[in-house]
Amino acid sequence: MSPIPSDAIAESIAHSPSDAIAESIAHSSYDAIVIGAGHNGLVSAALLAKAGLRVMVLERRDEVGGAAVTTQLSSGARAPGVAHSVERFDPGLVSRLGLDRHGLQLIEPEVAAFCPQGDAPALTLWPDAVRTGRELGSDGQGYLELDRRVRSLSGFLATLFRATPVDLTHPGLQGARTGVQLVRALRTLGEDGKELLRAVPMAVADFVSEHVNGSALRAAVAARAVRYTAAGPWSAGTTYQLLAESTGGGGAAGRTVFVRGGPGALGGALAAAARAAGAEIRTSSAVSAVLSHHGAVTGVALSSGEEIGATAVLSGADPKHTLLDLVDPVELGPTLRWRASNLRLSGVTCKLNLALSGAPVFTDAPNSQVLQGRIVIAPGIDYLERAFDHSKYGRISEAPFLEATIPSLSDDSLCAGEGHVMSVLFQYAPYRLREGRWEDQRDLVAKVALETLEQHAPGLSDLVEDVQVLTPEDLERDYGLTEAGALHGEPGLDQIFSWRPLLGHARYRIGLDGLYLCGSGAHPGGGLTGLPGAGAAREVLRDFRKTEPSGR
Repeated sequence: MSPIPSDAIAESIAHSPSDAIAESIAHSSYDAIVIGAGHNGLVSAALLAKAGLRVMVLERRDEVGGAAVTTQLSSGARAPGVAHSVERFDPGLVSRLGLDRHGLQLIEPEVAAFCPQGDAPALTLWPDAVRTGRELGSDGQGYLELDRRVRSLSGFLATLFRATPVDLTHPGLQGARTGVQLVRALRTLGEDGKELLRAVPMAVADFVSEHVNGSALRAAVAARAVRYTAAGPWSAGTTYQLLAESTGGGGAAGRTVFVRGGPGALGGALAAAARAAGAEIRTSSAVSAVLSHHGAVTGVALSSGEEIGATAVLSGADPKHTLLDLVDPVELGPTLRWRASNLRLSGVTCKLNLALSGAPVFTDAPNSQVLQGRIVIAPGIDYLERAFDHSKYGRISEAPFLEATIPSLSDDSLCAGEGHVMSVLFQYAPYRLREGRWEDQRDLVAKVALETLEQHAPGLSDLVEDVQVLTPEDLERDYGLTEAGALHGEPGLDQIFSWRPLLGHARYRIGLDGLYLCGSGAHPGGGLTGLPGAGAAREVLRDFRKTEPSGR
């Protein structure tokens, strides 16, 4: 292995990997194997390869990208497979990996969100908070204060998200240094520092209500706090998720950012960057087991029976699948297996992709410009909470929270002719149904989604040429999302920072010496950020630096 450039290695940490890792370096086929070519796995692979490591990425599907893929409908139109906006992807990674040179083109519409209200006037949230406040009338000043506070508090979280969590069980010198850095960052917030400690455990409904009065406006802001989560706006800790979602910028309104060609173009650019750095990527190669000996990884086994040796293995899969399905239970031990089995993934989302013969017309939308961002169907805090209530009892919401986008309004490469595509997140639809089977519920989900949209866009159903419905079981089977958990773990207060995924295993190292978690189940959590992949790569390089023989 070529020497790792010093500028690629952060300062050493207190915990040293076992001697077994150092002994295996000379005998491994690869320095690192990455399980899964999702966006985080590809970020890890590219960064490790750039640092001089021999890297192999193994992906069970026939394409890269994970949840960030572009799917082709039977009509020929292309639509976002699962995720439809990449507003949180770290701009630093775009620069470090040269993704623009590999074809990545980002599109940010002039509107953040359009929120139809039925009988009441629709709300439009613009990236410019002043413009939004001016249009809101009596709630305008309160919205500006809410926006300022969200930007301030989420700015601290953005700093936190780039730090390796402190191991509270064995903090060590590096943990102390991280703690000091975070305390200093907290102090820069001034009075907002106290507000952060108060706000993080709050229900988002309470947090937004402190600033604005209108229930529609409260819901328009709060919706991002419950997206993809098994929580409602009155659930404790959802303010944290609002702030986490806002680390990508945009304040209270958030941002909407598309990738030209669909989200699959992000995965394509990441794969190109990884290959350019020297990483190998194999698709249609499912990993069936992480191989280990005396508590240290030795490589992986594929479902084909092939075994590939490696010093380090990085799993882009969720922690439950990684620990319960891939690691030898004897090596892992009963306690950690029991803890992993209790991780909450709690998927409650279906995904619909619609091929339309033309652009839909929404009531109260003055023009198609306001439909270029997110279309949020959540007319009121109580509406959101009632939608969540259904899922708590194993039922599909009869009046769901929907977040839709029409990416073809901003990206004409997705459709030919006059057609358009609409991407719809349907929430709440629990992975575990109290009655019936998911395979029998596709038509019901499509019917409820279209009826809900029709209330705000009359005639939409007449434009539909094709409908694709992805149930929670589809998300698990086709995209590897255990229990349909799109975030690889609920972002509850017991599953963030030093507790993500588990206390004592939050520094990307998990279960075995040489095994790392690089997916959304690691800090700082879910969403298309690339930060878990970057954090895992940083820690792998630290450990390789410690075990690198002198003179190499």
